[in-house]
Amino acid sequence: MVCALVSALLYGLASVLQQRGAAAQPEDQSLRLGLLARLIRDPWWMVGLGCDVAGYVFQFIALGHGPLVLVQPLLVCGLLFALPIGAAVAGRKLLRSDWLAAVMVCAGLAAFLTIARPGAGSSDVEAGVWVLLLTTCAAVALVLVVASNGRRPRVRVVMLSGGAGVLYGAGAALTKTSSHLLDEGWLRLALHWQPYMLALFGIAGMLLAQSAFQAGWLDVSLPTMSVMDPIVSIVIGALAFGEGLASGPGDVAVEVVALIVMSLGVIMLARSSARSTVAPSPSVSR
Repeated sequence: MVCALVSALLYGLASVLQQRGAAAQPEDQSLRLGLLARLIRDPWWMVGLGCDVAGYVFQFIALGHGPLVLVQPLLVCGLLFALPIGAAVAGRKLLRSDWLAAVMVCAGLAAFLTIARPGAGSSDVEAGVWVLLLTTCAAVALVLVVASNGRRPRVRVVMLSGGAGVLYGAGAALTKTSSHLLDEGWLRLALHWQPYMLALFGIAGMLLAQSAFQAGWLDVSLPTMSVMDPIVSIVIGALAFGEGLASGPGDVAVEVVALIVMSLGVIMLARSSARSTVAPSPSVSR
């Protein structure tokens, strides 16, 4: 749990730094690898990338010792850290609504994890399950990307960040398995396909995330990714990895309400911090 919270802190800082760099890039670079090539020349974006890498290391460790259903929702706490960081950058004080949103995130997350009581589950799944899982996530992300073409800027941001969240959720499943393979040695990890597929999904997810950041409006992109990633991870953990959740009618009702409260808090937090810290790219019109 500690590793997951440290990961959330680093991811929150990375989001603030990377979005500020990506928003300065021209619109025609969206969804192109050239966008990443341009961003690596931005010193602050590279600091954000360093935070991303460090955050992933802690996430890797957390997923090696805990279930997807527990670790991934905890990463939502990244917004709790991004909020004061964003406020400090903008030179503003936190409002009562900011603290209310923070309480909603913490309360929703605590209620979900307390009621759900996720089990450890398995560290890997059968080949057929992997094929279904990864092709489904890739197809959903592709549909969102294709459907984003020609849409209004804010709708496009939602679709791109939603696709990134889906790919990151699938990447979390690959990370979990890769972490357990690493426990058996580097050679065993290198002889399996999961780490290579993880790299592919990670690069694709980062390209979608940075394209969403490049379009501006952190209040749209960050909450979409922050909510989509854990929801996809919860579904994968429960259905594919056998990380059983409490399934009584009352338990399910509380779990759903808790996730809704947490999601609303995430949206409120992101909108509060983003509107005062990051403006849309000049190349994008509202």
